[in-house]
Amino acid sequence: MKEDERIRNDIQEEIAWDPRVKTTDIGVTVKNGAVRLTGTVASYAERYAAETAAKRVKGVHAVAEDIEISLPNDDKVTDEVIAERISNLLEWNVIIPDPHIQAEVRNGYVTLTGEVDWNFERDTIKNQVIHMYGVRGVDNRVMLRKKAQKKQVSERDIKYQITRALHRNADLEKSKINIAVDGNKVTLTGDINANYEKALIERAAWSAQGVMQVVDNLRVN
Repeated sequence: MKEDERIRNDIQEEIAWDPRVKTTDIGVTVKNGAVRLTGTVASYAERYAAETAAKRVKGVHAVAEDIEISLPNDDKVTDEVIAERISNLLEWNVIIPDPHIQAEVRNGYVTLTGEVDWNFERDTIKNQVIHMYGVRGVDNRVMLRKKAQKKQVSERDIKYQITRALHRNADLEKSKINIAVDGNKVTLTGDINANYEKALIERAAWSAQGVMQVVDNLRVN
C-alpha cells in the first residue's frame, strides 16, 4: 500500500534524523499502519529513542520493536553496579525529594517498585533509568500514593482541569477528546492524528489534581 510505504520512508528518515539513534541498522516494516522495528543497537536508551521516533510519525497506529541490544564484551556492567547507580541516582534527584523506590536488577533488566505522589515522578524515574549504561529493559511498577486531600476534588473539577490543559496546548486545542471521570479514574476516548498526541493527552490527564488512574482508549487515525 502506498500509505504504508510513505509511513516506512518517514520512519526511516525520522530515525536517521534523531541524533540519539547512532546505528543505521534499523529495519522498518509497516502493514496497515502497524510498525515493526528490527536491528541491533548498543543500549536500551538507543532502542527506546528509535521506538519513540517511530511513534512520532503521522499514520502510525502501533509500534512493535524487536530490536536487540548488544554491548561490547569489555563493557559489560554487573547487576550490582546497575543497582548501585540507580540508588545513587534516586538519592540525588531533586525532582523526587522523598523517593520510596526499590530497583531489582536481573541480567540488566530493571524492575522498579514503590510509591510516589505524582505520575511525572514515576515517568522521571523510568526515563533516567532508561538512559543508564548497561540497562537492557525497564519494567516500571511504581504506584501512585493515595494522597490525603484537604478538600475532595469533584469529578466535574477533574474534567475541567484536563479540558483546560488540552485547550492551552497548541497541538491539542482542536482535538475532539472525550473525557469521562469516575471518582479518581479518567477514561480518554476519541480520534487523534498521531501517536505523539496520546502522550500529551495522557500527561494532561495525569496532571489533574485528584487523578489516580488514566485509561487511554484513544484511536490514531
